[in-house]
Amino acid sequence: MEVFTNIYNYNYDIITIKEEKMDTQVFNNISYGMYIVTTKNNNKNVGCFINTLSQVTSKKPVISITLNKDNYTTKCLKESKYCAISILEEKAPKELIAKFGYFSSKDTDKFKDIQWEEIKKLPVVTENICGYIIGKVINIIDVNTHNIFIIEVETTKQISTNTPMTYKYYHEVLKGKTSSKAPTYIEEKEETNKTSKRYKCTICGYIYDDEVEKIKFEDLPSDWKCPICGVGKDKFIKI
Repeated sequence: MEVFTNIYNYNYDIITIKEEKMDTQVFNNISYGMYIVTTKNNNKNVGCFINTLSQVTSKKPVISITLNKDNYTTKCLKESKYCAISILEEKAPKELIAKFGYFSSKDTDKFKDIQWEEIKKLPVVTENICGYIIGKVINIIDVNTHNIFIIEVETTKQISTNTPMTYKYYHEVLKGKTSSKAPTYIEEKEETNKTSKRYKCTICGYIYDDEVEKIKFEDLPSDWKCPICGVGKDKFIKI
């Protein structure tokens, strides 16, 4: 079935174009990094995980980052206009990524039990990072479900020469999952020919397969935690 949509050209005339069916898997070939963006909401430290950061200019450096409109950090960054971005290294633990990637700063203290410093009145994650960037928001672009923040860089510091973590490494080595709010999220199709019992984490999307794990989900101890985001068995649903 052909799908049509209306767009506006530079003369503000309505143009109808045909949308082609896209193979979204092609986006998996685009390279991404792993970052934690942090800011302040009054005296409260807030932050979230992102994987879309680009350098826009080299002289008077400018970068861009993308955040979901529904993120609490997005709301706070719009108000504060300043943020820090920590560049994660490969040895960063999954727990650190999960804390900033699957929970909201609105009701979770993400800075508890991690290493961070206040630099230029901003909370900066200093644990397992290659370096950090601090800057001021100079423009915000509304793009459907997300906002693109254009940031003028004011301060940078290299912390280590360790290998930066890539999104490919996160998925293939750490077996991490993509948050449904990430701009790179692609919905995974559920396998319908599976005969074993499977359970899905409602927080991060991790799937526990009885057949693969060799231990039935029901037989796991009550204090068992999701290997990706760390929540308990009560956050899993049978699929």
